[in-house]
Amino acid sequence: MAMKAARFESAGIRFPIALGFVMPVFVLSLAIPHLTRTDGTLLGALLSSLVACGLGVAAYVAYVHRIERRPVAELALPGAGKEIGSGFVLGAALFAIAIGTLALLGDYNIHGRHDLAIVAIPLVAAIGTGFIEEIVFRGIVFRIVEGALGTWIALTLSSAIFGLLHLVNPHATLQGAVAIVFEAGVMLAAAYVLTRRLWLPIGIHAGWNFTQGGIFGVSVSGQPSGGLFAGTLSGPEWLSGGVFGVEASIVAVILGIALGTTLLVMAWRRGRFIAPYWRRARPVATVAET
Repeated sequence: MAMKAARFESAGIRFPIALGFVMPVFVLSLAIPHLTRTDGTLLGALLSSLVACGLGVAAYVAYVHRIERRPVAELALPGAGKEIGSGFVLGAALFAIAIGTLALLGDYNIHGRHDLAIVAIPLVAAIGTGFIEEIVFRGIVFRIVEGALGTWIALTLSSAIFGLLHLVNPHATLQGAVAIVFEAGVMLAAAYVLTRRLWLPIGIHAGWNFTQGGIFGVSVSGQPSGGLFAGTLSGPEWLSGGVFGVEASIVAVILGIALGTTLLVMAWRRGRFIAPYWRRARPVATVAET
C-alpha cells in the first residue's frame, strides 16, 4: 500500500530517511577506489566522482520524489552551469586570496612546478566531493532542519556538524574542525540560502578544494594532495593552518566568514530566510520556485 506524503511531514522522520537514500552513495564513492584497486589514480578519482555525482544526484532526486512528493527545484537544470561555474571561480578566487596573503607574510613558499597533467586528479576529486557533500550537508541536513527550525538554527547546527565531522580526516586537528564550522559551514549554507539551489554551493566547494590541492599543492582538510605548484606552509599553526592545511588558517576563516556574511545579508534582503515553525502561521517551502 502506498504511503502518503503526510506521514513524512516531520523533519525528525524525513531526516533519517533522506540519509538512508544518499549516505550509501557517499560511502561507496569513498570506498570504490579501494574496491577497484585504483586508489591514487585518475581512474579511481573518475570512478569515485561518477558515483558521487551521478548516483548521488539520482538518490537525492529519488528521495525527494518518493518521500517529499515535489519537484526537485534545488537541482533544476536551467542555469545550473552558470551557477556552478560562478561558484567555482568564487571558491578558487577566495582560496587564492587566502594563500596569497600567507605568501606575502612569508608563510607559504613555492619551490617548484609540476606538469599541468597533475591537476586532473584533484580536479575530478574536487567535483565529486563538491556534489556529494553539498547534497548531504546542504540538501539534506541544512534544508530539512531549516524547514522545521528555521534558517538560523539550521545554519548553526549544519555548520557544527559539517566542521566536527572533519575530525575523522587524516591529520585532523580541533583547530581545523572549528575553522571549517565558521568558514565553510557558514559560507556554503549561505550560498544555498541565497539561491535556494545547490549548484552555487557545489561550485564554491569544488573550486575551493581544487585550488588548494590541485593548484597550490597544500593539504585539503588534512589530506595531502599534489598540485601544479610544489609549495610548503610555515609559521605558527594559527596563521598557516599547520598540517591540516590553509583551511585551518585564521586568514581563511576571516575570508570565509566575510563571504558567508555577505551572502547571508543578500539573502536576508531578498526575503530568503525561513522562520522556525513556532513563529509562522503555515508551512513554507524550503526551496525557491523556479
